[in-house]
Amino acid sequence: MDEFTQGSYSLQPKPRVRKTSFNSQTSSQTVPVSWAQRATTPVLRHRPSAASVRSDYSETDLSEIVAPVPRRHHILQTSESRHWLGTPPLSLRSRPISPLAATAASPTRRRLNPSLSFNSLYSQDGQRGSPALHSSVLDAQKAHKVDEEDGAAKRLLRWMHHENMRAWIAPCLILASIWVKWAVGLASYSGRDTPPMYGDYEAQRHWMELTVHLPVRQWYTYDLQYWGLDYPPLTAYVSWLCGILGSWINPSWFALDESRGIETSDSKVFMRFTVLAFDTLLYVPALFMFTKIWQGTRSTRRQELALATLLFQPALILIDFGHFQYNSVMLGLTLSAANFFAAERDVLGAICFVLSLGFKQMALYYAPAIGSYLLAKCLYLGPSDGPRLFLRLAVVTTLSFVILFLPFLPPFAPLTAILDPITRIFPFNRGLFEDKVANFWCASNVVLKWKRWASQGLLVKLSAAFTALGFLPAVVTLLYSAYKLQRQAQPSDAKANDTKAKATPSTPLLPLLPYALLTSSLSFFLFSFQVHEKTILVPLLPMTLLLSGSTPDEQTFQLGMLMNNVAVFSMWPLLRRDGLAVQYVALLVLWNRLVGYNPFKLGERSLLQLLSTVVYASCAVLHVAELLFSPPVRLPDLFPVLNVLVSTPVFALVWLWSIKRGIEVSWALGGLGSRTGALSTQSSTINLKKPVPFPSDGRADLGLATRDGETNGEGGPFVRGAGMRTMSLGFAQGRRRKTTRSGSADIH
Repeated sequence: MDEFTQGSYSLQPKPRVRKTSFNSQTSSQTVPVSWAQRATTPVLRHRPSAASVRSDYSETDLSEIVAPVPRRHHILQTSESRHWLGTPPLSLRSRPISPLAATAASPTRRRLNPSLSFNSLYSQDGQRGSPALHSSVLDAQKAHKVDEEDGAAKRLLRWMHHENMRAWIAPCLILASIWVKWAVGLASYSGRDTPPMYGDYEAQRHWMELTVHLPVRQWYTYDLQYWGLDYPPLTAYVSWLCGILGSWINPSWFALDESRGIETSDSKVFMRFTVLAFDTLLYVPALFMFTKIWQGTRSTRRQELALATLLFQPALILIDFGHFQYNSVMLGLTLSAANFFAAERDVLGAICFVLSLGFKQMALYYAPAIGSYLLAKCLYLGPSDGPRLFLRLAVVTTLSFVILFLPFLPPFAPLTAILDPITRIFPFNRGLFEDKVANFWCASNVVLKWKRWASQGLLVKLSAAFTALGFLPAVVTLLYSAYKLQRQAQPSDAKANDTKAKATPSTPLLPLLPYALLTSSLSFFLFSFQVHEKTILVPLLPMTLLLSGSTPDEQTFQLGMLMNNVAVFSMWPLLRRDGLAVQYVALLVLWNRLVGYNPFKLGERSLLQLLSTVVYASCAVLHVAELLFSPPVRLPDLFPVLNVLVSTPVFALVWLWSIKRGIEVSWALGGLGSRTGALSTQSSTINLKKPVPFPSDGRADLGLATRDGETNGEGGPFVRGAGMRTMSLGFAQGRRRKTTRSGSADIH
């Protein structure tokens, strides 16, 4: 009691108070306090000293400093702040609202309806909103619009990254694609319940039956009238392996001659499983490797989006898992070859491409592009490294072919035995085309009637000449670019003979390879002899690879989506016969939704978008007409022919575009035209650390150099001082586009 009544700060009318709080300084007077209030007030006591305030009664009394209780500003008082913020009273479950929140209301405004949307809230604010609020609302609206325009795959990836599930993205995408492929496999297939020849399903099963029970010499000669083997030896070896495994499970599935036309449920499960297994073991890893090598300098999310785009490509899923074939094996081996070329493992790439040729002869569609690329690289490397690489490639390629055909060569068979597989692989006696395929010959046959006035020998020569002229621009571009770049890359002094530069020979020609593959494969599809409608899968591979590295506002994306959708449409007569109409519609809708493509989107549209709309409208009208009307008796193939007339111009347009883009990229690399500047002695020797993929539309740096004209350490090797162009003809195309981050290596 004495401590409070006899201290230095007694209860006098005007006590001396040490103000230690900012809030206490705002008060103009000291409020007297009672003894009870002082008993609950924090008190700071210390021993008396010369600097302390002494008591009038005794020098031994303890002095004390009373810290005053801070008072909240009247605006922040409980009863007034609720009115100022316009919020309901707080409860245990309510969340506090920041005074700076955009939804804060004035004291006179009614409480907001929590069910109102953001747009309706902004409309209620009207002209009373501040400029900052107006700007934030517009930004939010734009972000919401962009989010709605994004594809389902991009939104899913964004959510998984936000939820720290990055490590599960690739496995989930692969598992989802496997589930979709297996679901498609539950439907019908080629030749189901259609004796006596059935279809491609029976052909693949029959080859397993032949290879298990017959010696190798009879594989290409036994009963050729009933699905005789007409694919290269690697397909026969794979069929033999699958037949051995199936015979262990149930020998009746592959009993010689007795199992023809077998369609039991367990045998169908086994056959579907073989397609899924080879696809998962060969094609899917090649896609994953592609995203890591060709798009290695891009963000992880962009690589995952490219993987999703490639995994759910509808055309390949419908043919391999619906119609029933093993095209993913050939495509996976070809893509692995391109991946090895990008990783500067040319020998391994050559082996993979030989295996692709050994599995399906349609891989020849890529042969001019890949052969020209390897030859161009040898030319680019000069007289020292070039011949060595050429010799290694020649030896490896020859040995690979010899090993594939070894059972048909001496000493295992007479030399004439090699003719058995070759005559079956290249069937020139079948005719110019089968069914109604969307290529030049079938489309022009509506008017010219080729088979009536031209002999088969003449048609073979014409198709060979047209095909060679079709892929000639890609070959010339690669070889001439290699010659020009090799001449530019030659050193101007003795310092360029550095051994370090020779240790890792590389080439800047890699960006030209995808366009060359597209040009070559489309020229074969449009002009070659004996083409199936399923062969469109071959040119679809490089086009889809280009598509996966582009953005929706780029021409490559729009043209790639148009080609993919029209390619599936061109196979509609085949898919309809197989009973895959539901899968046809479902996969098209799923894939377009995943990548965020809407061909009927309103707004400002380019010429290509208008053309796409016309094409899609024609496809829709043709589908409706085929559903409602039957073709006349005199024209039973009316609708398939109309399908060809709609699809062929699109494929021809893509073929011309690929030639144009190849020339543009070559010009940008410095491989065409005159040099723009003199070579510098410091940057004349080009040494690639990583592959430089093809650039995207409208990019100023082409993925080759940064804005300062130097490489980013991971991208391309070229600098402006070395005379390399950094802008290609027609790249910007007069359009304003968002600039992507400099120095990234985009595959486009």
